[in-house]
Amino acid sequence: MERDLQPILCLADSQLLFWHDEAGERPWLERALGEGAEEPIRAAYVGASNGDEPTFYSIFAAAMESVGVTDHRMILSQFGKDDREWLATSSLVLLAGGDPVRGWRVFEQSGLGEAITARYFAGATLVGVSAGAVQLGWLAAPEADDGTPARPRDVTSTFRLVPAIVGVHEEGEDWLRLRALLRAADAPVRGLGIPSGGGLVYHPDGVVEPVRHPVHELVPEEGGLRHSLLLPGRDREIDPASTAGVH
Repeated sequence: MERDLQPILCLADSQLLFWHDEAGERPWLERALGEGAEEPIRAAYVGASNGDEPTFYSIFAAAMESVGVTDHRMILSQFGKDDREWLATSSLVLLAGGDPVRGWRVFEQSGLGEAITARYFAGATLVGVSAGAVQLGWLAAPEADDGTPARPRDVTSTFRLVPAIVGVHEEGEDWLRLRALLRAADAPVRGLGIPSGGGLVYHPDGVVEPVRHPVHELVPEEGGLRHSLLLPGRDREIDPASTAGVH
């Protein structure tokens, strides 16, 4: 049975998984899951981008249990039968950090990518952390230890469920990697840079909701990029049609 699409959560890092907002009454994550979440929530952690590192799964498990979600599992890169069955019944799917291209290759080779997309259109909530947030957007490039910007030949298309190129925690370098990805894109598409400790919620109606910190918006214009800030509490609609020609 098809369900209504749920918001997509893109986080620069794991901080928001444990964050209480100014009111402090309950964790932000608990509110973000919202009324659309199934009860009880079954959660899946996809760690392909970091090589299924158990330490990172333990952070996810702690975050889930802090909001009362005890039914959770790591989905391994081999994506065997038991993992397929678990993912197919999960109402929350988290894509972990690491190298976004490394993870994307696993998604393509194992069938994980198709299964994740199917869960989204069946009504699951997707959460991307760091590399996972990048993968939910339009393009990704391999992580470079020296911070070298992406070259066009290194760039790969990703889920494209969020109609923008997503960049994370590189604000100290004025979003050089995000800018390089925008230049490498095969058609005009905007960039959304999420600073450390921040995030955004992409709603099914196209509204972008910055969380905790402003989100940097880079929009291609003749002669360069227009750089502006999307402020928490002031949503901005992104029309998927604005990425015309990108497929």
